[in-house]
Amino acid sequence: MRVAIMTAGSRGDVAPYTGLGHGLARAGHDVTLVTHERFAPLAAAAGIGFHALPVDPRAELESTAGQGLHRSSTGAGKLARMISMARALVGQLTDDLLAAARASDVLLLSGSLGPLGHTIAEGLELPSMGVYLQPIAATGEFAPPVGGTRSLGRVGNRLAGRAVNAAVDHVFAATAPELRARLGLPRTGARAARHARERQDWPVFHGFSELVLQRPRDWRPGLRIAGYWWPHDPPQPQLPPRLRDFLADGPSPVFVGFGSSTVPDTERASETVVRALRAARLRGVVQSGWSGLHAEGEDMLTVDEIPHSAVFPAMAAVVHHAGAGTTAAALRAGVPAVPVPIQFDQAFWSARLAALGVSPGPVPLRRLSTEVLTAALRQVTADPDYGQRARALAARLHQEDGVGPVLAAVDRLGA
Repeated sequence: MRVAIMTAGSRGDVAPYTGLGHGLARAGHDVTLVTHERFAPLAAAAGIGFHALPVDPRAELESTAGQGLHRSSTGAGKLARMISMARALVGQLTDDLLAAARASDVLLLSGSLGPLGHTIAEGLELPSMGVYLQPIAATGEFAPPVGGTRSLGRVGNRLAGRAVNAAVDHVFAATAPELRARLGLPRTGARAARHARERQDWPVFHGFSELVLQRPRDWRPGLRIAGYWWPHDPPQPQLPPRLRDFLADGPSPVFVGFGSSTVPDTERASETVVRALRAARLRGVVQSGWSGLHAEGEDMLTVDEIPHSAVFPAMAAVVHHAGAGTTAAALRAGVPAVPVPIQFDQAFWSARLAALGVSPGPVPLRRLSTEVLTAALRQVTADPDYGQRARALAARLHQEDGVGPVLAAVDRLGA
């Protein structure tokens, strides 16, 4: 069956679907990853097809509007700015999403494209499912991940979750009605369409483990947790010679990287990281990423893109932004973490790491200082319990098969 996996966003919003797509392809399906052009090499490495979408997410984050995200000091403010950016861009994706869907038999849709993709599936009479990386549906058990970590009580959490979903509907408020008219569908607003999906119990699989976040008891039946979809990496990825030599030349270093997140002051963040590592008497591997972090000296090495699965197991700890994908990679490697959440759901995953006992707690970017980061680094590397808990959890995660439930559901659609 021809399966299109549709997603938009940063690298962390794309990489897990290479593992999901590779698993579906190995089972005999013809899989195409539909996402931004800059991620075409990820699909090629996974041995799956690719259909390019316009918009460069890195360029958007580096734009004036993207830099405005850093001027918002609250989760609500950042969410409002991101919704405004997405609303202005989403219409540019429609033509290519339609073209990819017309060459497919089933659509698997990320949370970022779920509403738009579902409309396309409805108009083309194609079966579809959600494949989400975050718990988007409202629940009384925790506050919406994009809004922070403070519980508002069961009623408050559900109301806040519904409010976030209504805000996200605003992204598609202009594009969805135009698309429905183009496909000959009855005119329906984005919010009404979401309510219809919920009433129909539209299936959504979530790409994280119940060992990390248990399925909320008040979710509707069609919302399921599948397990992690690990990014597809080469069976034996080769590290750059400089990195191999650095690892062999001393004790295990600490990895520092903020992935696809950007920071308002690259120089200040880099200096803080280097000073904290040296104050804690630790060596560092600093990944430049989209933030442009860098470090110099015999005890530091700056690297570009490297598969997390290849480098994380060699680390004493990982300092990361706590995006869903990087959080999963550190858990898979069995390495403790110091999360530095920057925006959106990162504070949520940081709190989960602390609750699991594999992190001493987050150091939010707005509070990042040499003293605070040094203390966290000393704690996470000096106390062996963090590493022991991380390794025990990793062993259990390796026993799970996140692709299997999705594969079974796709096979049922083709039966």
